[in-house]
Amino acid sequence: MKGFFNGSATALITPFNETGVNYDVLGELIEFQIANGTDAIVFLGTTGEPSTMSFEEEHILMDYAVKKVNHRAKVIFGCGSNNTADAVMTAKAAEKFGGDGLLAVTPYYNKCTQNGLIAYYKAICEAVSIPVIAYNVPGRTGVEIQPATMAKIAEIPNIAGIKDAGGNMSKTMETFRLVREKCDVYSGEDALNFPILASGGAGVISVLSNIAPKEVKQLCTLVQEGKLAEAIALNDKLLPLANACFVEVNPIPVKEAVNILGFNAGIPRAPLTKIEDANREKLLCAMKNFGLECKA
Repeated sequence: MKGFFNGSATALITPFNETGVNYDVLGELIEFQIANGTDAIVFLGTTGEPSTMSFEEEHILMDYAVKKVNHRAKVIFGCGSNNTADAVMTAKAAEKFGGDGLLAVTPYYNKCTQNGLIAYYKAICEAVSIPVIAYNVPGRTGVEIQPATMAKIAEIPNIAGIKDAGGNMSKTMETFRLVREKCDVYSGEDALNFPILASGGAGVISVLSNIAPKEVKQLCTLVQEGKLAEAIALNDKLLPLANACFVEVNPIPVKEAVNILGFNAGIPRAPLTKIEDANREKLLCAMKNFGLECKA
C-alpha cells in the first residue's frame, strides 16, 4: 500500500524520571512537534528505548499518546522484537489503543534468514488491520532486509513501506526500483534524508527532528515542491547538526540535546549512560552553530 503518510515523522525520545515515564515532559514534546508541523510521531521506536520498558509501561504510553495527539498527527508505534509472538502482541495492543500505524524493526540477535523476515512481517501484518512499516537498520540488529526480500514483503496488503537506515544508497536505489509502485520508502538515516527524498522517498522518520522539527519538515516540503536548490542549502545546514546527534549511540546525544533545549527529558535508561562531557561539548557547539536556543 502507498500513501500512509508523507513528510516528516519524528522518532520521539521517551523522557524518564526516577519513577518511570515523565508524562508532563512527554506532553510538552508532543506539543512541540505538532506546533512545528511534524506529520507523524513515532513512539516506542529505537529512539524511545522500548527495550528498557515493560509491556505495562508501553501500554500506558500508547493510551496516553493517542489521547494527547488527538488526531493532530499520525501516531505510529514501534512493535518490533526478536520474538515474533511479542511483536504480534505489541502490534495488537497498538491497534487496540488507537495507533494509526506500526513500525516493526527486523528481529535482532536471532539473525533470521530472508525467508524468516518475510514470515515475521506476514505474522505481524495478519494480526492487525493498520499499516505496517518495515524497519531496516542492520547496524543495530545484525539483520538486513535485502531489496529482493522487501519486494516480497511489499506484496503483503498492509505493508505501507520501509524505513531505510541501511546506509547503503546502492541497495536503497535497488529497493526503490523494486517497490516503487507497491509501497513507500522512508529515510531512516538523517544524513541521507535529502538523497532518499530526492529519489522519490515519501518522507523521513527522523531522530534529528526531535530538536529541529520545523527544518526537517521544511526539507521534506522543499523536495516535494521541486525546490531542490533550496533543499540542498537547507540540507547542508542540517547535516552537521544531524551528525552531532550521533556522536554517541542513539538516543544518548539527542536526549541530551532535548535537555539542552530546556525540556527535562532525563537521561537514557541503563545500559545506556549519560553523554560524555567531550561529546556534549561537540553537540552543544553544533546546536549553537545551527542557531538553536540552548538553555542548559
